[in-house]
Amino acid sequence: MASIGREGLRGERKRIMFRDANGRQKTLRLGECSDRAAQSALAGFERVLEAHRLGTTIHPDGVRWLESIDDRLHDRVARLGLVQPREIAEVVTLGSLLDRFLESASVKPSTIAAYSQTAGSLREFFGEDTPLSSIGTAGADAWRKSIADSGLAVATVAKRVNIGRAIGRKAVRWGMIAASPFDELRSGSQANPDRSFYVSRADIESILTVCPDIQWRAMVALCRFAGLRCPSELVLLRWGDVNWEKGRLAVRSPKTAHHDGHAVRMVPIDPTLRAILHDLFDEAEPGEEWVLPRFRDAGSNPRTQFGRIIERAGLTPWPRLFHNLRASCATDWVERFPAHAVAGWLGHSPMIAAQHYLQVRDAHFDAAAGIDKAATNPATRAATEAATQARPGAHTIPQRQPQHTTHQADMVGGVIACDRLEDGAMGATGLEPVTSSM
Repeated sequence: MASIGREGLRGERKRIMFRDANGRQKTLRLGECSDRAAQSALAGFERVLEAHRLGTTIHPDGVRWLESIDDRLHDRVARLGLVQPREIAEVVTLGSLLDRFLESASVKPSTIAAYSQTAGSLREFFGEDTPLSSIGTAGADAWRKSIADSGLAVATVAKRVNIGRAIGRKAVRWGMIAASPFDELRSGSQANPDRSFYVSRADIESILTVCPDIQWRAMVALCRFAGLRCPSELVLLRWGDVNWEKGRLAVRSPKTAHHDGHAVRMVPIDPTLRAILHDLFDEAEPGEEWVLPRFRDAGSNPRTQFGRIIERAGLTPWPRLFHNLRASCATDWVERFPAHAVAGWLGHSPMIAAQHYLQVRDAHFDAAAGIDKAATNPATRAATEAATQARPGAHTIPQRQPQHTTHQADMVGGVIACDRLEDGAMGATGLEPVTSSM
């Protein structure tokens, strides 16, 4: 039989004393522990000792005791020859998880950049070598508070929290941890109304008049009157995607291409945009495939140049230059057409449109309040009339086909070589923004 021995001035350290099969005295030191803990250890150890002497399997009480003790005590039991050494699992660090997460992500470079920013924030707060299992929900809450207190925009904080939650879900899926400490974090809204700006038709007309050339005019018009994303959707637009007869554009979207049925969407051609596209087509080189070939250069920086163009028009550059062109297009469309149609043209759901694109304008308040500023203020009347153009069928811009018969024949050959996408099926709505459930 085994027994409990005591060590130290007050007997605070305990040990189990027993004799092996040859009658030799042996000791298993437990370290500092209570009497109750020592008795529990004695009961479990005797089950292990009994199985070793009889050559049988260990009683469940002994198994449970072995599973409950730490690696150091288990190693002492193994050194006595009573059990096999415990295999020490490799400690999974936060750094190893973040490295694997970034390496395995199959997303666009811009999304990788967002992932890297969140990964950098986690590394800075917790430390590269911190065991993943030691973070806990309290640590996750502290991390969220730190990024919220750092001065980042609310939408940026929400985005980083969502990415942090995705990283935690991957860790669980890969078997690194049993549960993610980030699951219960409150992300908040990624919408940022403080950076919303409605770009009126009157302002766009001023900008179009000072654009340096027809390609710039077309790029601005495609963003403002067709809601194309810049630059991802603009640089993929081919002349074969323009259906002059039906007044539609086939738009390829890398952002939503991974969702079934949302790689391509159809967009109506606004009369103002149609006239600009006609001019651009007439000036294009014979056989040119791309609508905006200059902007396909990876080294181009349209954002900086566009800011200068806006200033040249006598206006102040607004936040998120190209996003707010698309948002202004969405705002105009939703006032004239059903929400599901607008969502299909823009390539996202009505909910996403309401969160990130649709804007409340002063004209909405005035109309609801019965205040007709345009009728009483001549300066406002012109802008209001420009912002509420008649439907395309009543537009005064002539609907001409491209000039130059020889050039047109060259382009028809290009159209035949391209996929005919204008009659393809389109999904009900797109999915946006991100993309990466992880």
